[in-house]
Amino acid sequence: MRKTFLGVKLKTLREQRGLTQAALAQALKLSPSYVNQLENNERPLSVAVLLRLQSALGIDLQFFSEDDEARLFAQLHEIVAETPVPGGVPESELRTLVQQMPAMAQLMLRLHGRARGAEQRVSNLDGGERGTPLAAGPGPHEEVRDFFYAHHNHMDALDRAAEALAIGLGGEEAGITPLSQQDLAQRLEAHLITAHRIQVQLVADERLRRYEPAQRLLLLSASLSPGQRAFQLATQLAYLECGAEMDRLIASASFSKEAAALARIGLASYFAGAVVLPYRAFLSAAQALRHDIALLAKRFGVSFETVCHRLSTLQRREARGVPFFFVRVDRAGNISKRQSATDFHFSRSGGTCPLWNVYEAFGQPGRVLTQVARMPDGRSYLWIAHCEVRATGGYGSPAREFAIGLGCDLRHAEQLVYAKGLDLGDPDSATPIGPGCKLCEREGCAQRAFPALGKHLRIDENERTAEPYGTR
Repeated sequence: MRKTFLGVKLKTLREQRGLTQAALAQALKLSPSYVNQLENNERPLSVAVLLRLQSALGIDLQFFSEDDEARLFAQLHEIVAETPVPGGVPESELRTLVQQMPAMAQLMLRLHGRARGAEQRVSNLDGGERGTPLAAGPGPHEEVRDFFYAHHNHMDALDRAAEALAIGLGGEEAGITPLSQQDLAQRLEAHLITAHRIQVQLVADERLRRYEPAQRLLLLSASLSPGQRAFQLATQLAYLECGAEMDRLIASASFSKEAAALARIGLASYFAGAVVLPYRAFLSAAQALRHDIALLAKRFGVSFETVCHRLSTLQRREARGVPFFFVRVDRAGNISKRQSATDFHFSRSGGTCPLWNVYEAFGQPGRVLTQVARMPDGRSYLWIAHCEVRATGGYGSPAREFAIGLGCDLRHAEQLVYAKGLDLGDPDSATPIGPGCKLCEREGCAQRAFPALGKHLRIDENERTAEPYGTR
């Protein structure tokens, strides 16, 4: 941990607990003057003090997380890039705001989101006049993504309820050794019948799941695999048994009507995933297998993508897994899934970085590619990428093709089997990537498509022809 001054955060925490400086000092076995110096940023908040906060007050150290700080800084940096002001905003001021007043920084993000949404509505009312750029207001999917982002992609109450259900269905050993997906699906179906008097029927339908409450009938597509059937059954149970908790989580966010509906679907899916892959059993297996995704998929009878998705959610306070970033993209660069327990940040608009190995995976389907990547802020990550091809019908039907990316901060890389053979200590071996051309400040990148926001094309007077962005 670097030398960090977090006086405002410490003072906020103390005031939330209703403590005076003297009372906090007594709880931490420090002098009142020392606590006063910490709060006034005259002393850095050391690891020793952090551990005392955790021991004496039960503080989740995520409150002081540097990952949260990096994530918030990246979001603010994007806003500043999109909204240039005369003279610009120094990075030092942004970092001070993030470190010392994170609540104010979060308020700025919410206000910016509302402003973009208002601009979008005004533009729509005007009919989008020619030459007038449309504001990219935060859509419902962005609202839900930011909601999960703020929770580090971990919903503790839902996760524990799902694990309790899995153990209840399979006995205590289900918390350690997983049931087969066939057994799990059968027991979930029996639970629906006995606990909720809901019958399950398989039908030839393109829709995966349809519930008829009047008939107390759950219709599932006959084409589902045992794992997919278990997931759909668990999703229905989420609505039946965890509706109140999902309502509470949704009420805690300022969702639009559309976003609230999407969030409910996302929370139900989260619960289902946690039933299919119970927390303790899955975390134990992941650590024992050094996060070998192919072996985990085989052991639990699920897909590569499902394993990656679950790995990005393992942030239970007393048993945290590696904080992963999970993403799913198509060949056109559209990001259809983006889940994060860490701070890795890509631009909301303008595409991602073509040097990122997730795009290389399309050319090598079936293989797992590794990459040590370094962002412009100097932080390095280990990324793995894999292309999944799924048949959608018979001969001549186009297949669904996605690239799955899973990454973590380089300091966690030794816990992954994918670090084998990589020189993690050589900074020059890392591929320099960025958050997308609009935000990336790297000069002279051969893959740059256009200038960063607020920048202008530089023309070398010694060259006969200026090379515009996008022609390299």
